Amino acid sequence: MTTVSDLIDLFETEAAADHPPDETPDVGVIMGSDSDLDVMAGAHDALTDLGFTELTDYDDPPTGYTFESWVVSAHRTPTLMDAYARTAAARGLDVIIAGAGGKSADLPNMTASLAYPIPVVGVPVQEKSVPSVIGMPTGAPITAVDAGKSYNAGLAAAQFLATDDPTLADRLRDLQAARQEGVADVSARLHSQGTDSLRSPQN
Repeated sequence: MTTVSDLIDLFETEAAADHPPDETPDVGVIMGSDSDLDVMAGAHDALTDLGFTELTDYDDPPTGYTFESWVVSAHRTPTLMDAYARTAAARGLDVIIAGAGGKSADLPNMTASLAYPIPVVGVPVQEKSVPSVIGMPTGAPITAVDAGKSYNAGLAAAQFLATDDPTLADRLRDLQAARQEGVADVSARLHSQGTDSLRSPQN
């Protein structure tokens, strides 16, 4: 069974390994519990839509932009959160997406404090998590999306990386254009087929 100490040792070992930048994850996706996974999967979807690959083995990293995923609880495993955030830069991360639920959704803002100046995109998993995620004092910023909008968090992480990568910026534009075409298609079908043909059945 994997222990918290095992994971802390792994993060510290990877930080000390000094891997080349093309072998390290660009984005870290963390969440407070595996119960948050359904919501946080949107970040995975956005990143993979943009051509990112999920890195699951540090010894065999894929090529191109990559991201990693971990469960890190601010309250149940504070030492793990500290190790993850503290080693993030040395492990090659450029952006972290952090999601947490409940009224004390502290993982995003604590990670932002510990990993500073790496940008952190906070995802409130539930509506009641919003005040906790966005409640950072002056001098300790966090970027945050609306409750449950982890897909937007994935896009935001890619936007940070695209500031000096025209190819990734083009992927973002292409994805936006595809989504616009989807809206146009639905609009045309609504007009031509009428409301009754498109509306969801009512229970």
